[in-house]
Amino acid sequence: MSDLRCGSSGERGEVAGTRGEEGRTSASLGPLACVDGHWVVGDCFRPGGHWLEFRPDGIYQHARTPSEELLMPWTRIMLGIGFSLGAKSPQRGSVSPVGVIGGLPGPWRGVGRGYLHMTLRHPYEDWLASFDRHPRWYPMTELAQFEALLVHTGAAKELHRLGDADWLGHAVGQLKRRHPRTVRALRKVMSELLEQTET
Repeated sequence: MSDLRCGSSGERGEVAGTRGEEGRTSASLGPLACVDGHWVVGDCFRPGGHWLEFRPDGIYQHARTPSEELLMPWTRIMLGIGFSLGAKSPQRGSVSPVGVIGGLPGPWRGVGRGYLHMTLRHPYEDWLASFDRHPRWYPMTELAQFEALLVHTGAAKELHRLGDADWLGHAVGQLKRRHPRTVRALRKVMSELLEQTET
């Protein structure tokens, strides 16, 4: 089956908990995961950690204290969403050396953060939305697919679709099933997904 069900995108409950993620994560694509029916970016099980939630009304930044948390509406994001792992601005590509070794066994496992990069309007500003990486390995193919999902959805001015749990589950399911490995193949899959009528 190509669709990955992640629950309804309507009711929002608390995602973070004290139990491990086994049995609570039903799908993942790099740092993007469906946990308890919510699409989140980053390790939402790390005590005191930073992670992001894709909601119908925008990106919600979860943080250590309520004063650090905020909701960024989809309509404020101007030019799409960029992505980096391990450094705010890696010298080459979107993944720094720290981003790579953070998935390896040993003392570096789970170390490092990732960032979603955005330019906002009203007022104009750059925003780095940080998240803690999971201890698991992120395959490079999945990182490329996750980046393509963000970039192509933004370029099509359809970022609000990331807040639709059903559409996002379908998109992740197609990316995992078809497993595009080239820029051209990623572009083709994303073009087809974005041309489909919203549900």
